[in-house]
Amino acid sequence: MGLTSKKVLLLAVVAAVLLFAMTVWLWPRLARRSAPAVLGRIGVLLATQLSILAAGGLSANFYFGFYASWADLLGTDQDMGVVVEHGEGSSKQLRVVGTQSVGTPGGGSPKRAGRIDKVQINGASTGIAAPAYVYLPPQYFQKQYARTRFPAALVLTGYPGTAENLITRLQYPQTATRHIAAGTMRPTILIMMRPTVAPPRDTECVDVPGGPQAESFFTRDMRAAVASHYRVGEQARSWGVIGNSTGGYCAVKLTMRNPRAFSAGAGLSGSYKAPQDPTTGDLFGGSTQYERENDMLWRLDHRPMPPVSVLLASSKKGETNYRDTRAFIVKAKPPLRVSSIILDSGGHNLNTWNREVPPALDWLSKRLSAP
Repeated sequence: MGLTSKKVLLLAVVAAVLLFAMTVWLWPRLARRSAPAVLGRIGVLLATQLSILAAGGLSANFYFGFYASWADLLGTDQDMGVVVEHGEGSSKQLRVVGTQSVGTPGGGSPKRAGRIDKVQINGASTGIAAPAYVYLPPQYFQKQYARTRFPAALVLTGYPGTAENLITRLQYPQTATRHIAAGTMRPTILIMMRPTVAPPRDTECVDVPGGPQAESFFTRDMRAAVASHYRVGEQARSWGVIGNSTGGYCAVKLTMRNPRAFSAGAGLSGSYKAPQDPTTGDLFGGSTQYERENDMLWRLDHRPMPPVSVLLASSKKGETNYRDTRAFIVKAKPPLRVSSIILDSGGHNLNTWNREVPPALDWLSKRLSAP
């Protein structure tokens, strides 16, 4: 059974309840001063506490989606993928390894609900290989759009999130299909990934000196790979980024630092500079200046305003980035265009992001265009 399985969570809860009841039932018998009684008390207390901790941890993971599998939890899910050559005309940069339907009414028909492709992206310039999910809107399969190129948006999770959470928890494809049908969102291709391209290291979408070139992967390799296989616009005006937490920082940073790659970025609960901790290691090669260049508030004071659009999302209560978000809005000047979603309250969690994703998707799609 998988780490996120409801059966695993239910078994953990039932085990915790039974062990607690057993502890209460056996306690009078163990209330002696003999060695077996003392060891028995230690045993039942330890077992009960461990079962409660396990149930709590599984419950939190089920809600927040920190880890998608046992291998992800244990840190053994580190395979970088291998480029596999196929038949003539197949793309070396992107390989489709599976497809699935969109979980909406009519989801079995791509022409009605779109389709999700599971792909492997192989970075031609960086050597980075990473998995992704690609959402194709219903119009992609409709005859009247057969020659149409579509705008595309990179969708990023937080760290150490998994791309599956963007489908199962934040429901980007399902929301896109509904909003496209309602006319509030333009048909847009979504490339859903986690920002961690060298797991388990948190690379924060930085070109690490002597390490993974994460920023170049997203701004060059990913865009080129998608364009090699799907009908997407290739200019910056056709590309945007949206993400939550670490993905939110990446969305704003990739857009502001690379206006020739992305024209719009939406950061949900994102910080404005990269942390440096045991999960990241030294991201900047000891360079204070390079670290500043990746600090968005510093850039607003010391670099020309880029001609891009950014959307910032935060909460007055519950988010630690609220003060910096307000500072960003004050500092921004044209040609940089800033919009915001400020909730009265909302923590750094899926419930908050589920309130922000639908309007953010609409905002992003309306700022993208394709020939």
